[in-house]
Amino acid sequence: MTSHIMPTYARLAVTFEKGEGAWLWDDKNQRYLDALSGIAVCNLGHAHPAVHTAICEQSAKLLHTSNLYQIKSQEKLADKLIEMSGMTNVFFSNSGAEANEVAIKLARKFGHSKGIEKPAIIVMDKSFHGRTLATLSATGNAKIQHGFEPLVEGFVRVPYNDISAIKTVLSENKSITAILVEPVQGEGGVNIPASDYLNQIRTLCDEYDILMMLDEIQTGIGRTGKFLAFQHNNILPDVCTLAKALGNGVPIGACLASGKAADIFTAGNHGSTFGGNPLACSAGLAVLNTLSESDLITQAAEKGDVICAAFKEKLQTNSHVLNIRHLGLMIGIELDITCTELVGKALNTGLLINITQDKVIRLLPPLVIDNDQITQLVDTLSTLIQEYTQ
Repeated sequence: MTSHIMPTYARLAVTFEKGEGAWLWDDKNQRYLDALSGIAVCNLGHAHPAVHTAICEQSAKLLHTSNLYQIKSQEKLADKLIEMSGMTNVFFSNSGAEANEVAIKLARKFGHSKGIEKPAIIVMDKSFHGRTLATLSATGNAKIQHGFEPLVEGFVRVPYNDISAIKTVLSENKSITAILVEPVQGEGGVNIPASDYLNQIRTLCDEYDILMMLDEIQTGIGRTGKFLAFQHNNILPDVCTLAKALGNGVPIGACLASGKAADIFTAGNHGSTFGGNPLACSAGLAVLNTLSESDLITQAAEKGDVICAAFKEKLQTNSHVLNIRHLGLMIGIELDITCTELVGKALNTGLLINITQDKVIRLLPPLVIDNDQITQLVDTLSTLIQEYTQ
């Protein structure tokens, strides 16, 4: 069959028609265990009753009016986000890339307010911030930038988890107005920095009067065992971007601001036709209410520990396994060989996984995954890894 969709994805030969919790069923009624959650989107699993109800009830009343008018569900979602994050205010968008665009604009406007002609942002190697031209330029991956030059200027790149490199740039470049960093790099290979890395960045941002901007699009909404990953460090950034799991599948993004970033924007500085519409915000509110009224976030930390301990036990004698790392339910199994073929092999066994950086098996199971499903995940994938590496 001829497809009229642009060939921007190397799609797997499977079509899913329904889901429930951590399970998906394809159009042949074959069942799959979803250990990817739509790339860290469906933290509450598929067809969650609270999200389903919120969408149905809101769609029967009102889908869209635009941001020319007040939107009650948007205000409620903003209040809940601020309550759970400790930030000050929020701008709603439609995606993570759009949320990061807001952060970049905040950094530039902040710099101009200080008289800096060409504000610059420190970003990290192997980072991922989106596919728009500005967020693509901020991303530390030459492969996905290739063919889209000239890139947007104003980004200074340093190695991830290297505080001395940041200090060197800050001492030499007086145009720096912000540091943009992921608490854990997802696309970069599930890279987890030193436990005090974010604390040291916070200190440097205070010392140099620049913005600390955290991209929590993949780490946020309970994924790492805290509502937001920066809460592991007992700090507060100036800017925090969210998307993915905020709507559990309904497209929504958010840029949260605090401190010196909270009052940068004024009327007319930014906008979005669909951002924060009643439907998306109703879904987001259902997600946050579900998380705040349950122990799913705490369970994410506990389940992540169980999964990684089980993998370490089963794979301890495999010399091709270099590292097994995690923060909550953000899990990476790094091999010393390219293992992209494992995605298809796992699919054939009824398991959905992802490979990033060619050699890292990335697991992002839903927070609702249960003990039996954890056992199936560990047993199935461990067997696949043993067979593949032998």
